[in-house]
Amino acid sequence: MAQTQEISESAERYAQAAFELAREQKALTALEADFAKFSEAWHESADLRAAAESPLIDPEEKAKALVAVARRLGLSELGAKIVGVAAQNRRAGELPAIIAAFRAKQARERGARQAEIISAAPLSDAQRESILAALKKSLGAEIEAETRVDDRLIGGFIVRVGSRQFDASLRAKLDSLKLALKTA
Repeated sequence: MAQTQEISESAERYAQAAFELAREQKALTALEADFAKFSEAWHESADLRAAAESPLIDPEEKAKALVAVARRLGLSELGAKIVGVAAQNRRAGELPAIIAAFRAKQARERGARQAEIISAAPLSDAQRESILAALKKSLGAEIEAETRVDDRLIGGFIVRVGSRQFDASLRAKLDSLKLALKTA
């Protein structure tokens, strides 16, 4: 999935509510870990995404199923409850946006910026650290990054920080070359 994750107002509200609940329960770090597990499962499972996004599945049934998945993944009671409430309120398809908004709030709480690094192949520790150092220098802030692999990029990587995107993928370069050849 190499699409930019738009964060709707409702996703922001859910993220804010989750953040406040977790802060009250002194469980910000635990909820962040829960969301990381759920996010990884979301990216790995087309079936999970399809079920969560399906308008044909009753919201209560969807909530029960997603809570069961959350528990199987080892999410805390709070994490599972947030997933279930979002599903019951017909917001299951927005879970990635809710998680992204929560992570951004959590990063800001620590004085850092949240980034997403999508690469064509797994990054070595040295490559990841090099990208993070360049981002820190460019943005003047600590960077917390989530990384994932998308082999459709062919080579290179994409970095997203907030609404900014830097695309150093081979796919983007080939697309621009194809466009240049069409207009020539």
